[in-house]
Amino acid sequence: MVLILDGKSHAERMLAEVRAGVERRAALGLRPPCLAVVLVGEDPASQVYVRGKIAACAGTGIRSVEHRIAAGTQEQLEALVAELNLDPGVDGILVQLPLPGGLDAKHLLRGIDPAKDVDGLHPVNQGLLLGGQRGLRPCTPSACISMLKAYGISLKGKRAVVLGRSEIVGKPISLMLLEEHATVTIAHSRTEDLPGLCRQADLLVAAVGRPGLVEGSWIKPGAVVVDVGINRVDDLELGRRIFQADPRKLETLLAKGSVLCGDVRFGEASAVAGAITPVPGGVGPLTIAGLMANTLQACEARLHVRALPGHGVGVWGDGE
Repeated sequence: MVLILDGKSHAERMLAEVRAGVERRAALGLRPPCLAVVLVGEDPASQVYVRGKIAACAGTGIRSVEHRIAAGTQEQLEALVAELNLDPGVDGILVQLPLPGGLDAKHLLRGIDPAKDVDGLHPVNQGLLLGGQRGLRPCTPSACISMLKAYGISLKGKRAVVLGRSEIVGKPISLMLLEEHATVTIAHSRTEDLPGLCRQADLLVAAVGRPGLVEGSWIKPGAVVVDVGINRVDDLELGRRIFQADPRKLETLLAKGSVLCGDVRFGEASAVAGAITPVPGGVGPLTIAGLMANTLQACEARLHVRALPGHGVGVWGDGE
């Protein structure tokens, strides 16, 4: 019988560990970690995500500071980030993506002090990950690796296939899997014979944002499947095709007009896989838990930060 990897339960354990870390700081007379969140525009989904992050801060004892900007220029946003970089009371800076059209997100993210880059997307932190050194790492991949370890899933020597090459998930989780001594292949939309490649995987990570792309026939019997995709389906024809083995999803689609699903056809895959994450309740909750863990880590590392010569920003020092 397939093992359901419960991301929600693991996220709760991660949050409990963060809360304990904040309480230890309080017992020593130290201030709580502080996360500054920058939200630009009126995107409803972004507002929902930010509310969830602020609530997680409250639940773990992390102080949060919101900067809501209805509309702003690139220069105004860069000035705000520069101000937050210099604020000694701020440990982490999160710019909620996507930004409204006309704003350069990559340039803005590059302006964040790497020591406060709790999303782990600054080139300095990306370089530290590539070099296998300590630093702030993207929240979703690091929490996924944590969950796999918590379930006792061995990665050493296993063949891992990662579908997706984004800087947020695909690339960083590939590097993290290499650190765990897995043999890693990165696949994408131009990969030849994608189903055949997936069938070789002992661990399949799907992070492409295409609902139901991965069919059950693509899964190696007994493989571990981590479905990072979170997609909303409102197309009945598509739903009938990808939910053939998942009637509850189809019922929800018919009743409510839309339903959440992953990149993997859960009903088909769960009949073949040895372990799998559901959507929702799998990887989704891990992202916020990883953000809280990164914020605490950034705060605790403040005494171990040194200046990056010529840049005037912080990077991780040689350790504790």
